[in-house]
Amino acid sequence: MWFDCTSNLSDSAGESIVMRNVAKWKRYTKGWSGCKGRYYRKNLIIMLVVSSIPGFIIGALVYWMAGGRLESELLQMHNRQIEQRAANIDDQLSNLELMLAHWAFDPKFDYSLNGLDFIQDHERAWDITKTLVVMQGSNTMTSNVELYLSGDHPLLFNPEYGTIDSSAISGQYDRLIATEQSTYWTQWAFDPNKPNIKELTLVHHIPGGSLKPFGALLLRMDTEKVAAMLRTMTPYNSGETFLLQTTGDLYVSAGDSAEDSPLLTALHNEIVERGANHESNLESSFLFDWGKATYAVTYGEFSRLSADWLYVSASPITSITSPVVFISRLIFLVSFSALLLAAILSWFASRKIYSPIGRLLQTLLPDQAAAASREDEFILIERHWQNLHGESHALKYTLSEQLPHVKESFLHQLFQGYLYSYSEQDLQSRMRRFKWEVEDCHYIILYIQLTGISSQEGKFRNGDESLVSFAAVNIIGELSAEHFNQADIINFHDLTAGLLLIEPVANPSLEAVQAFSEELTGTINRMLKMRVTVAFSAPVGRISGIPLAFEAAKQAASYRQFGGENQIINMELLDREGQSTPEPQYSFTLERGMIQALRTGEAEEAYRLLEEFLEALCANGAKVIDVQQGMLHLLGSIQHAIMVSGIHPNQLFKGANLYAALSQIHEPKLILAWFQEKVVAPYLTELSERSDAGIKRTIEHAMMYINEHYMDNISLDGCADYTGISPFLLSKSFKRVTGKNFIDYLTELRLDKAKELLRDTSLRINDVAEQVGYQHSYFNRIFKKQEGITPSRYRELSHNNEAL
Repeated sequence: MWFDCTSNLSDSAGESIVMRNVAKWKRYTKGWSGCKGRYYRKNLIIMLVVSSIPGFIIGALVYWMAGGRLESELLQMHNRQIEQRAANIDDQLSNLELMLAHWAFDPKFDYSLNGLDFIQDHERAWDITKTLVVMQGSNTMTSNVELYLSGDHPLLFNPEYGTIDSSAISGQYDRLIATEQSTYWTQWAFDPNKPNIKELTLVHHIPGGSLKPFGALLLRMDTEKVAAMLRTMTPYNSGETFLLQTTGDLYVSAGDSAEDSPLLTALHNEIVERGANHESNLESSFLFDWGKATYAVTYGEFSRLSADWLYVSASPITSITSPVVFISRLIFLVSFSALLLAAILSWFASRKIYSPIGRLLQTLLPDQAAAASREDEFILIERHWQNLHGESHALKYTLSEQLPHVKESFLHQLFQGYLYSYSEQDLQSRMRRFKWEVEDCHYIILYIQLTGISSQEGKFRNGDESLVSFAAVNIIGELSAEHFNQADIINFHDLTAGLLLIEPVANPSLEAVQAFSEELTGTINRMLKMRVTVAFSAPVGRISGIPLAFEAAKQAASYRQFGGENQIINMELLDREGQSTPEPQYSFTLERGMIQALRTGEAEEAYRLLEEFLEALCANGAKVIDVQQGMLHLLGSIQHAIMVSGIHPNQLFKGANLYAALSQIHEPKLILAWFQEKVVAPYLTELSERSDAGIKRTIEHAMMYINEHYMDNISLDGCADYTGISPFLLSKSFKRVTGKNFIDYLTELRLDKAKELLRDTSLRINDVAEQVGYQHSYFNRIFKKQEGITPSRYRELSHNNEAL
């Protein structure tokens, strides 16, 4: 673009050429670095504004939340925390009061203690000691539990038994009993020598409820643990927390502050003043300025045994809010830094974003790059792109109009084998030219055939082959485009079509082809009401092998099996299993069983055997003609049995031509339904009207007896004895139900068993005769009479047929 090297230059002119190109490069770089268009300037401003707004908003919100809202929330949380801990302290004190009251009313501390000689009754003293130890251990805040008994010789259990020799000490305890209240809290100095050391004590006179107590239970609190309990209402290391009885008789502090210290006095006065100004619903918290600090004060009252206690917790506000304020300022500083960084990065990103736009503008419109400073760059690029797009669209339209026809013509010639003279490389080249991707691909050919155009259920009639083919090809084309990347269809206009699939070698195509074939048959069945046969080849690795694969698929479609309207034939499986179809097996055993069930009127058994007989005929991929011939033969056998039973078929079936009707049915389910409705049901109905149910059951038992003992020397009389009826009635009923005499039925059964042994075993003729209940000489005569050949000849013919 910058160096014009298309003409031949002499050495003398080389320097001037270089200078001109250098000058052109300088103009280009100057225009690129110095002149940014309107698009760049507008987007730079937008990016700066957009990146700045979130930073300002977030910084302001964070500072407001941290400095204002968060501070207020923390103060409320601080107050709720103190109130909750105060409630816990109240619960602990209440538990102590309930516990001491419980023991004061216990029978251990009744009037029997007054004047009791514990030296003599040492077991009672030991029991009291154990009780005091249990009381002392029931609460961790208790330092000691004592029992004081006044009198001429005062006693003190502490918790063990002991006497008081000092009148000063006994006087201290006597004053605790001399009060009007039987239960109360006090701060008491138990050592007369140390009047300043007082302990928080819970006192209860004994016996409980007595107007003239003679002793007291004393629960002395651990001073350090009481202070630790009060410190729980001061979550921080600084501040003051204390309990104060409203009468002024009791004062407990979490620290060492005296009751008359300036801060505690000021707090107490402020709380009293607030209580005077608010007679009800006293405020529980407020801010209190003292000295150079502001305290968050929370207070409340306990109701303790006819006296109110006031608890006060004062914490410097700075200990609560200083970390939050520091974090909020730090967040604001970080937000401001992030805002500054966002502005720098926005400027840098805008240059990087604009870089490809500038290069694109120089590449597409080098002569109009300077105009970008006055006009939006994208407007210039869009205008140029529209011109190019119009020209490209015109070319593509022309190509798209002609390419499908050219591709279809090429495929038609390829399928028919007209391109046999082309090499594999030539075929690949031509297919690539027609926009096919053939590298590392294999090819699968589908031959699709439609049948049933003359069916009364279809939408079309004879003569509509071209219309049906056109509709089917459109359906095949749409479905194949959904399933495969490369699929091309050829319409042969005779209810057949060919489909070429081009798939990568690594793609397991046959599973996809099978699924596509199933969807295709279902779609054509639903839309065109036509039956479909699809035969597809194994993957072919060469284009030159496509014609042979197409011919093989076309031939495979002729192997359509009986048993369903649609057929999907995988030629790979067909080649592997072989094309020969086994001969259908006509089951004489099922035939005899079904005829026997018909003779005895067993409807369910007859229907079941009929279904099994049809399934046996349809097994192993039998053809339609094979199944029809078998069912026609069965129909003849059933009609023969009907005639033998004394029923005329023409009268039973009202002169209908059953053979012609059966020949027109090609669907197994329809054949089964027709047989059940037109043949079996009428005969069973007629038989049920003619035969008595009891006689049929008797004959059924007789037949079971014959089937079990045919190899023995059985007779009509023996069978009659077994069934419990006369030989004459048995003979007559047997003939009427089965259509055969007793001896004929027995002979037929024995000969059938003999033929099975002759066919399936290598037993001697004598052994076969004995196993079916005959002597050898008589067996040969009766067998030849019934079958027309000797047993040996029958075995020989059976083995020859099996060999064939």
